[in-house]
Amino acid sequence: MPDVTDVEISAIDLAVVAYRDEGIWNLAELPLHALDDVDAIAHELRRYPGENGALALMSVDEDFILLVRVQGTLVRVLLSDATAAPDWALARSAIDHLGVHVEIDEEEEAPAGSLDILADLGIPAADLGELLDDLDLEPEDILAEIAELLGFGDEFDELLDD
Repeated sequence: MPDVTDVEISAIDLAVVAYRDEGIWNLAELPLHALDDVDAIAHELRRYPGENGALALMSVDEDFILLVRVQGTLVRVLLSDATAAPDWALARSAIDHLGVHVEIDEEEEAPAGSLDILADLGIPAADLGELLDDLDLEPEDILAEIAELLGFGDEFDELLDD
């Protein structure tokens, strides 16, 4: 797995876990020590008692987002821009976890992973794909929109304002 440097950790704009417990969404910031790679994030997510698993929503250097969802032993990943992999160890860990070979064309941003990662929670793959394709949206705006669609937009906004 790629080594995430302290510089890369400090470039993480946002790292939040969201999980539903007894029908109520709960949010918390993910600790920095758990953000080294997808495996470390998945390990951390298993600590949360979500009815539908736990979801990490991350924004890195206003460059890309990473969603990691753990449901029991199942770990699903969505990286908003596979072209981030050469520059970011965290993005490389997502690509490695997915086991895909990505042809990097700097002109063509493309997501890698499960566009249907949130389908059972109410965001179909096509809608998530549209969000990721909107180049006018910053990564945190995409995450805020996802939070709104999932039903915890106000809580997410409060966490951002803290």
